[in-house]
Parts: sequence; C-alpha cells; structure tokens
Amino acid sequence: MSIRYEDVLSARERIDKYIYHTPLDKSIYLSNEDTNVFLKLECQQGMKCAKLRGALSKLTSLTKEEIERGIVAVSSGNHGSAVSYATNLLGIKNVTIFVPATTPRSKVEKIKYYGANVVGVGENYDEAHEIGLERIKDSGSIFIDPCSDPIVLAGQGTIALEIFDQHPEIDTILVPIGGGGILTGISVAAKHINPNVKVIGLQTAACPAMVQSLKDKVFYEMFPTEPSICDALVGGVGEIPYNMADKCIDDIWVIEEEDIASAVSFLAKKEKVISEPAGAIGVAAVRKNTPLLKGKNVAVVITGGNIDENIMVSLLNQY
Repeated sequence: MSIRYEDVLSARERIDKYIYHTPLDKSIYLSNEDTNVFLKLECQQGMKCAKLRGALSKLTSLTKEEIERGIVAVSSGNHGSAVSYATNLLGIKNVTIFVPATTPRSKVEKIKYYGANVVGVGENYDEAHEIGLERIKDSGSIFIDPCSDPIVLAGQGTIALEIFDQHPEIDTILVPIGGGGILTGISVAAKHINPNVKVIGLQTAACPAMVQSLKDKVFYEMFPTEPSICDALVGGVGEIPYNMADKCIDDIWVIEEEDIASAVSFLAKKEKVISEPAGAIGVAAVRKNTPLLKGKNVAVVITGGNIDENIMVSLLNQY
C-alpha cells in the first residue's frame, strides 16, 4: 500500500470544514541571515494535535455500515484523543481507545471527555498495540491505524498543502517520526508540489526505530525504547512509512532527550508556544544542528501541544 497526492487532495475536501488552518509563524529566535525558520503550529490544531487530520480523514471516508460496527484505535495519547474528538464531532458512538498504562493523565482525560471508552493496557505503545489488536481481532470493529492506513496518512498530508499555501518558497520541512505516518503524508504532498523540497525526519535517541529499520533493512513494527519524555515518538514504525521511506525521507536526525526537553522550555519562554516534547523535537533539531540546515526557508512542524502539566512545570524550572 502507498498514498498519492490525489489522496491528500481528496482528504482535504472531506476534512477542511472540520479543521483549523494552523499558523506558519516565522521564528525571530531561530532564523538567521541565511535561513528563515517557520513554525507550523499544529500544536494549536483541534485537540492540540496534528493527528486530528488523519482521524477525520478516515472517519469521513467510512460507510454507515462500517461506522455501526464500532471504532477502535490504539494510541500513546494524541491519536486516541483525535479519534475521540472526531467521532464526537461526527456523532459516532461505540468508540474504544487502547492506551499504554503509562499514558500522561492529560491525554487520557481528553480521550474520555469526548466519549470514547479508554482501556489502559501494557507499559508502552508496542505492548498496548499488540494487546489491543488481539482483543479486537474477531470484533468486526473498524481499526483506525495512525501509521499504516493510507486514508489516515492522506489526512496528515494536508499539513503540507497548508504550508505551501502559506509560504510557496519553503524548501525544507522538519517532521517528527514516531510511526512515520505524519512525515509520510506530508512528504507525499510536499514533493508533488516541489520535487526539490527536502523532508528531514526527527527521532529521539531513546527510540530511533526508523533509523534502525532503514539501516538493517528490516520493518520493525515493534522496537525497544529507553525511558523518554517523547511518549508520541516511541515504539515501532508503520509499514507504509517504512516502505515509502526511500521516496519520502531525505535524511533523519537523531535528537537527544535533554535537547528536546530544553526545546519545550525555549518554545514556551521565547516563542510563547506550548508544545509537548514530541512536538518540540524539530526546534531542538534546529537549535542543535543549525549549521546543517541548507534551506533558505525551513518549516518545522510542531505536531502536538498535549504536555502533562507536571512535566511542563518541571521543564520550565529546569531549562
């Protein structure tokens, strides 16, 4: 399976009335005389996360009969809250979200608020994914996969359409990689609009699953992780992102946890932007790797703003 530019256009037609066209703000603190750095603030999207686009893309494509079978997702937090919000928005009932038992409370509360049933299983995303799929395999429910469903990935690609609508001269895009779904969707659309655009993926050093998959030429659907503040970026990669990586990813930078933590504080104090650690990884990458940026106009996708309040206070005090 793969996705095409036409799929992204179709997704935009279905979801445009439901989403917020998020700002693409120039950063005066990250830009310099050679490079303009723009922050794509998906942390201000509905539910404070980019994954709302993919959830809505899938849900708006379903038939009435499919919807009646029930909706299921597995999530470290953001995808689950996006699915819960989107189903509430569309009037869809019978929704279950499996999350790791370690999911931040702020994310669990959001999922529950919009009506989904939350089931905590496993100690990390990979365990929750395995257990969740086992429990629903004979249920007939529709599984909303954030990383390996082409319709979901097409929804994420609408971010790129907005970026180029807002600034047609963007030549480099930095995107976090967890399972890889957001990057793949963005890259398919971006490279259609500008075949010369560079798409750089970003992974935490605690769980460089895509880096290792590409190095070993092995699809690691599950991948071990060290302790990480980037709950949205741990675990294995999606099959479509892995299979399309050669076409979609120009480079991957691995970013240290401490640099990501510092970037969260930087965003709040300097840019007045609230980002969760996974969303801030692009800013960490720019601050650490500015000499490596070759682009004149760089877009950094801030994918989410659902940071646990205790973590936020701790990082603000520490950095």
